[in-house]
Amino acid sequence: MNTLSIHTKSGPNGDYAVVQLNRPPVNAINTEMVDELRDTIRLLQEDKSIRGVILTGKEHFFSAGFDLIELYEYDRKQIRDFWTDFFVLMVEMVAFPKPMVAAITGHSPAGGCVLGFCADYRVMAQGDYRTGMNEISVGIVVPDSLFKLYSYWIGNRRAYMFLTEGRLFSPEEAFLFQLIDEIAEPHDVMRVAEKKMNAYLRFDAEAWQKSKMHLRHDLVASLRVDFDVANKDTLEQWWSPKARSILANKVAYLKNRKRKEQKPAAQGNGALPPSSNGHGARVRVGKGGHPEA
Repeated sequence: MNTLSIHTKSGPNGDYAVVQLNRPPVNAINTEMVDELRDTIRLLQEDKSIRGVILTGKEHFFSAGFDLIELYEYDRKQIRDFWTDFFVLMVEMVAFPKPMVAAITGHSPAGGCVLGFCADYRVMAQGDYRTGMNEISVGIVVPDSLFKLYSYWIGNRRAYMFLTEGRLFSPEEAFLFQLIDEIAEPHDVMRVAEKKMNAYLRFDAEAWQKSKMHLRHDLVASLRVDFDVANKDTLEQWWSPKARSILANKVAYLKNRKRKEQKPAAQGNGALPPSSNGHGARVRVGKGGHPEA
């Protein structure tokens, strides 16, 4: 695996897997990560010795969202395949019958937020981090499937408002609006996630998993769609002159930021500052603590 690290842990109620997103520096999502996550989820679902999964990231970054620098260079087939595979991954994770806990170690906007929403429980690190779905802010059309997943956890009204505003949230705001279930100190995120996992594993596995599938039945059914049709507007917008201009400006900004941050990293400070946004660039926080576009 080039983008994931996987190991097994033994708890008082059985074994579970820890899947760590591991694509430095910010765990940005590209085709390779999607492919490896899909393979991993399938294998862990079939492995009867594994009773649950904790999905986590690196210090400061759970996942900084989609790798716009790479995605911008994809041709039409590559970007079509990427969006299709990403949404298939989303469905497979939502339909994963075993307990899944997201240990959100830092920033988790856009695609990172989607991965967290596939879990049964989300623990987020305290700090100057952001989460939420801000696709509109970079010219990406929000498909219906994202609205369905978002609204499943926070309700239709809030999901509608937050998606159309491209809003990102601090851990405290995310907890208030129910994007996450718990906040923990950064060094304590995994311990809290493991505690929740072990609580789930106390129950009979068959009863728990079948109950989860009953509770998620309508959500899973609503997400299993023809993605060629569902992603039509997203793909058309991706190639529109206006969207390409927005993306080009964003990519230029990210590349410039990346160049500036390589110098301190080479001097021994490998960790990026925790004030980075959902696409690998630093969040500029304006008055009132809200991220600026």
